[in-house]
Amino acid sequence: MAVINTNTGSLYAQQSLTTNARGLSTVMQQLSTGKRINNAVDDVAGMAISTRLTSQIRGLSQAVRNANDGISLIQTAEGATEQVTNMLQRMRELAVQSSNDTNNEKDRGFLDLEFQQLKAEIDRIGQNTQWNGSNILDGSGGNNLNGVYAFQVGANTNQTIKITLPNMQTGPAVKHSATATVAMTGSMAELTFANLDTAGEEQDHLGVVVQATFAGKAVQYKITQEDITKSLSGVAADALSTTVANALKDKLDTPLWNDSYTASVVSNKLQVIPKVGVSGVTPFSVGATGNASAKFVEGDLSDIAPSAVTSAKNAYDALQNIDSVLQTVNAARSNMGAIISRLQFASDNLFSVMTKATESRSRIEDTDYSSATTELAKRNIIQQASQAMLAQANQAPQMVLQLLK
Repeated sequence: MAVINTNTGSLYAQQSLTTNARGLSTVMQQLSTGKRINNAVDDVAGMAISTRLTSQIRGLSQAVRNANDGISLIQTAEGATEQVTNMLQRMRELAVQSSNDTNNEKDRGFLDLEFQQLKAEIDRIGQNTQWNGSNILDGSGGNNLNGVYAFQVGANTNQTIKITLPNMQTGPAVKHSATATVAMTGSMAELTFANLDTAGEEQDHLGVVVQATFAGKAVQYKITQEDITKSLSGVAADALSTTVANALKDKLDTPLWNDSYTASVVSNKLQVIPKVGVSGVTPFSVGATGNASAKFVEGDLSDIAPSAVTSAKNAYDALQNIDSVLQTVNAARSNMGAIISRLQFASDNLFSVMTKATESRSRIEDTDYSSATTELAKRNIIQQASQAMLAQANQAPQMVLQLLK
């Protein structure tokens, strides 16, 4: 049918040009970005799968770093315990030497000087070994401040490996009636000691480690002979509870922490108050749990706390105590070595899974250039053909004029 008003051939050519131009734009985008799926419309299901795989891949990548950080932390702790082992071996050697009756009382006194210094150094290592600014060998590390560390070695929740790091201190087992409690009134947390200043019992607290936690910051203090001597002087201001409270306050007095909280000692009690108007500060409230606590901590090396080599009998006892503590340290080091080995295998496995997940995502998401370039060539030919046909269709009405001549 020869008509002028309606040019169906031109419409078909225009539709073909529009459709082909859309396909050409898509394939050019795929070639320029290297991704087959650039928009959800490209592949609805593929986009969802690719997104989930990306979450897994990024989570696995971070988990590998987490595992390696865990290895670094444990290696730091194991290196410190290695030195503790070396000192315990030297202390055992001193005990063997002191047990020999070729030594007189003065000789044994000299041997005990080194013995006690080594014991003090073991405590110092336990109290000061840090990784990323946090103590790791005083029993206060980990998210729950109890020495338990959980390493996130998976892309999803609850995919963790846990380890309990030892408390490398010689604080004795708590065998006295003293207690440490935190009461909260309004926004103030107040640490109180019961029976710590009881007359005649002060000496029982020698070597006891007090741990206090406020707003997620754990601090420790070990009661010394000097502290007890002060309390026995009879001066109220030098009561043992005041000394310990002040020592804990000093440990809390760090610039970062003091930007948010204020600590002070009032009437033998340690009081902690969050600063008003500071964002991100955890307020203390009556009945709240987890943001403030206190306890006496027993060191894992408590067996050698009373040890000395000032006599043959003391030396014999020290030998037994040191052997017991060496077993504890050896068990801790073995556990750390086992966890390091496990974390290394976990890291290798995570990397392998991440590689396979990346490969799977690539199959779904990435551009297949051999296929895409073929599609581009086809689209270009169709585009040129459609343009030629549109030109021909637009010339068709001119043919009608021939009928009018």
